[in-house]
Amino acid sequence: MADALAATDLRKRFGGSEALAGVTLTVPAGALTALVGPDGAGKTTFLRLAAGLLTPTAGTMCVLGIDAARDPQAIQDRISYMPQRFGLYEDLSVQENLDLYADLHGVPQDERRERFGRLLEMTDLHRFTKRPAGKLSGGMKQKLGLACTLVRSPELLLLDEPTVGVDPLSRRELWQIVQDLVEQDELTVVVSTAYLDEAERCAAVHVLHGGQLLASGTPEELRDKAKDLTYIVTPPDGTPARDLQAKLLDAQRTIADAVPQSDRVRIIRRPDAEDGALRELLGDAQAEPVPPRLEDGFMLMLRGDDDAAVQAAGDAAVEKKDNADGDDPVIEVHDLVRRFGDFTAVDRTTFDVRRGEIFGLLGPNGAGKTTTFRMLCGLLPASGGTLKVAGLDLRRGRAKARRNIGYVAQKFALYGNLTVAENLTFFGGAYGLHGKRLAERMDTVLDQFQLRDHADAPSGALPGGFRQRLAMAAALLHEPDILFLDEPTSGADPLARREFWRRITALAQAGVTTIVTTHFMEEAEYCDRIVIQDAGKLLAIGTPREVREQAGDAETMEAAFIAIVEQARNGNGTGNNTEKQP
Repeated sequence: MADALAATDLRKRFGGSEALAGVTLTVPAGALTALVGPDGAGKTTFLRLAAGLLTPTAGTMCVLGIDAARDPQAIQDRISYMPQRFGLYEDLSVQENLDLYADLHGVPQDERRERFGRLLEMTDLHRFTKRPAGKLSGGMKQKLGLACTLVRSPELLLLDEPTVGVDPLSRRELWQIVQDLVEQDELTVVVSTAYLDEAERCAAVHVLHGGQLLASGTPEELRDKAKDLTYIVTPPDGTPARDLQAKLLDAQRTIADAVPQSDRVRIIRRPDAEDGALRELLGDAQAEPVPPRLEDGFMLMLRGDDDAAVQAAGDAAVEKKDNADGDDPVIEVHDLVRRFGDFTAVDRTTFDVRRGEIFGLLGPNGAGKTTTFRMLCGLLPASGGTLKVAGLDLRRGRAKARRNIGYVAQKFALYGNLTVAENLTFFGGAYGLHGKRLAERMDTVLDQFQLRDHADAPSGALPGGFRQRLAMAAALLHEPDILFLDEPTSGADPLARREFWRRITALAQAGVTTIVTTHFMEEAEYCDRIVIQDAGKLLAIGTPREVREQAGDAETMEAAFIAIVEQARNGNGTGNNTEKQP
């Protein structure tokens, strides 16, 4: 069979909006194929149509030679589909989840022993078969979800962003499993992903945008769209790469994209920009050509003539904080401990955060960084040690300290049934804003975050990118001195991540202190300093350059992260016991 999947003029409408608007593409059998695109591009809708879970409004979706609209059950009997939020039963053990999904799929008893053994070995879960799924870390849950998806032998595997919220170590392990399935079992796999480095591993990549197919080809063909347009720029002495990146990102007539990379800035010159304009813009900064990546081709395709969202983020009027240029710490942590019963999630951690810093908390799933983060926010009491935020001891003044804090949760935590304006009104009141002052601040954030046209829309119906903007707007309503961000760009595409970090740079320049957790290692390059934790212990602290040097002059932050964590695990023998979350 030449093609495992063929979509022809595929359309899907939800109410007044068209999620897919005439998509035509094919997926060859026995290959790994990627769907990429910004939030709301139609990737999930396409996969759900392929799985026979939705019916096309028009056009055809043919899967394994079967029309999905006419006989979806016949397709579902032969494929496996792992959605973004796979339905694990958290009260059941790893083995009980596997048994349940085998029962649901009618896997014969005589096939299960060999099948389960291979899946448990493949996912490195064979030592954890009795552990409840709810006690697994995020990476282990994703691996268990994949194992449950594969309890029968499918002819086609559909994966919808399987590595969202997963640390680099677990992400590498998940992709090794997928690639082994393709190479050894000749399984056909279609994966949607927000990580362009993952899409580079695929045989073919389809770029969706606004429900339409923007481009298709091999990774090499798509990255060549940015050929001779990509450079690495070395900032002049004393200029932080983050500040140079912000300046270049704002120069939209000349620069299509800019992102920090190992103390320098990677840029894409617009094809119609003259060399003279680039030289004038760079000034004393030195630029050297570099080969393009898939992400460069992707950004060049999606970047319009005028990216209003990034421009608005750069133009955000943020009043400079009093003492913004001071070097005094606003967060002081000394011998911080948090225990859950006999399990120590955070073990004697010590660091401080200075005013106006962007400070990153990094670590594998289950390392203790989220527990540390929640204690810093005042959401979780410490078991030992001292913790001061904005000069206040959180053991005695948590409520008062929270007045100086803005918080954006990893998952959308606002009220989905309230409109944008109603959410802002509610949270403004919770922060002590009322009357004229509340109205002024709401006007400001509605404009800054480009939410005015959506003010009367239910927040739960907003696209993911706009929900993230609303969460940021609510957190900044009361103009806090300290902003806490828990994996704020998880699942976001590169366009949305550029907009987000352009805004954080503007806040830092105004003296706002930002504490951020992230699994995108490239985002650590925006931070002034970072810590890496594992097994509750602090493994590294310093500037991104210092951390890369600690890892033996690693070329990238991801390579440094993996090297530091693996070195610590091999040295102290903790291994996967670091996954023991309560």
